[in-house]
Formats: sequence, structure tokens, C-alpha cells
Amino acid sequence: MATINSVHEVLHRIRVKLYPNYLTNVEGAYIARTDNEASLTIEDVCAALKNRGGFTGNYDDLVEHVKQFFDEAAYQLCDGFAINTGYFSIHIHVGGTFDKIIEGHNTQTHLITFRFRVREPLRALAKHIVVEVEGLADVQGYIDEFTDIRTESVNDALTPGGMFSITGHKIKVSGNNPETGIYFVSADDAGQRVKADEHLAENTASKLIGIIPALSAGKWKIEIKTQYTVGGKFLKEPRIIESGFVLTQGGVRFVSKD
Repeated sequence: MATINSVHEVLHRIRVKLYPNYLTNVEGAYIARTDNEASLTIEDVCAALKNRGGFTGNYDDLVEHVKQFFDEAAYQLCDGFAINTGYFSIHIHVGGTFDKIIEGHNTQTHLITFRFRVREPLRALAKHIVVEVEGLADVQGYIDEFTDIRTESVNDALTPGGMFSITGHKIKVSGNNPETGIYFVSADDAGQRVKADEHLAENTASKLIGIIPALSAGKWKIEIKTQYTVGGKFLKEPRIIESGFVLTQGGVRFVSKD
């Protein structure tokens, strides 16, 4: 945690690389992305609190207490309460519209999600982060965001059978090699690979929309194999584009609403 007062300030530093901007009408511009291979777990944060933060209690007790807190917070959320941690708050949300006053809840059209909102103390800390640009990333294509359309989760969770949206740069799935396609690859076992349905609702250089295949609970990464080139001529062999983030199948999903 940053120490901020009138006498002394401890600044955070993050390193980013620049990637070609895949959005329209901004050719020649770049966007900054951090390396986010994996998220910190409760165990990781507690270890940092113990080693860097000077926590003097028992580490195992700390991990268990934090987990108990989140279990209870999730329980209270499901009873309709919002949770305000001081740095961020979580709110339950019922989507869709009700056509009649007496209309009951439909789980398909009135999807329940959890929304995440940043509070002022966390916003204030952002002002004390120094960004170091490490130059242009060496990529021939990249995946920027994976959105689970059913839950609105971004680069976090996925729902088998639901629709997904992938945005990025030079990600169009094309070519005559049977290996081309979108794959869900287990983060724990690279040999466990599931190919998505080849019939995509949208398939462009910057956006893909399709259906998430049946997947077991666990951690998954996205892999795109394509022979796509800007000039329209296929590459001889598919190039591979991998996500820099890991998705979770199973558990509570949160939707970021800044």
C-alpha cells in the first residue's frame, strides 16, 4: 500500500509495452498494456502482507480469515446487500426489463450479475502511480480483451455455452489449414485443448464473436491460430496468438462498472 502524506510519499511503478491500436479511425496510434499473465491470489496477497507489510500474525490464520471474510461477503451479496470495502464496492444487479407488474423473475432474461465500483481512496492512489513505457511490443497480433457476454466479465471468467467477444489486433480467423481456429487451452495442462465452433457471429481483424464450448472447471487461456494477413494472402503456416490473461470457469463472477 502506498504511504501518502505531506512529509513522505512512496510511489508505485508499473511497466507497460505499446501495442498497435485496433480501434477504428486511430491508425498509427498505440495502446499501453501491462503484463498480466496471472492474477494474485488471496495466498499471494497475504504472503506479501507477511513479508513486505510486516504482518506479525500467523500466515495460515490470515489466509483463512480473509477467505472467511469473502465467503461471508458473497453470502450477504446474495441476500441483496452491497459490500463496501472502502477501496471498492460490489453491488448485485438484476438485468433485463419486466413487461408486467406481476411478471416473475426469469433467469434467462433477468440475469443476475455482480458489479464492481471503484471508491475514492483507490482512485486517489492511482494518482501516485508512475508508468514506465518499455517500448513497442514485438507482436504480429494480440488479444486485448475477452468478454463473457452472459456475465459481462472482462478477462476474468467464462460461461460454457454462452457467447464470447474477443477484441485485439490481427486476430481474424482465416486460412485453409484445418488447425486454424479459436482454442481454449487449460492453464494447468497445455495438452487439454478445446476448439470453439468455427461458425463465428463476427470475424474481423479486431473482433471475434462466438460460442464458448463445454469446459471443465479450472483456469483457461485463449489461443488463436490463423493464416490471416493484412494483404489478404494466407500465410503458409498458421501463426499463434495467445492471451496474456487467464480465465476462470466456475465460481462467482464480478462485472467491473467504473
